[in-house]
Amino acid sequence: MDEEAIKKLKKDEDGLATYEYIANNIGSCDDMMADLVDNIIKVDRNGQFIVSTARYLHIINPEKYAENVSTLMEAAIDKDRDRKYLPSLLTSIWGEDYESRIDELNATDNNFRRIYKRVYPKGF
Repeated sequence: MDEEAIKKLKKDEDGLATYEYIANNIGSCDDMMADLVDNIIKVDRNGQFIVSTARYLHIINPEKYAENVSTLMEAAIDKDRDRKYLPSLLTSIWGEDYESRIDELNATDNNFRRIYKRVYPKGF
């Protein structure tokens, strides 16, 4: 683990530096991904970079980073109270056709159910 990078990122004010570190070091920072995810969750107050990181990791390798993406989505649900960033997760994670699979996804994916309910409180 790169202790110097972790020290620097602990001073991250909004999550951008942590997001950039992940994006610029993907593949070589996997051993510290859990710490990076924890850090971005701690410093991102509104969920913007949490959502961006979840989307990025999912695009890079959905299976490899599934646990990290799930953790980030759970944090985004709590942090994005204004629902500015959550809607982008619906298509990024579950695909453009998620609307045709709402019942299935609601029944099988807790993060989908919680995000969908937050974005569409009265239904689609």
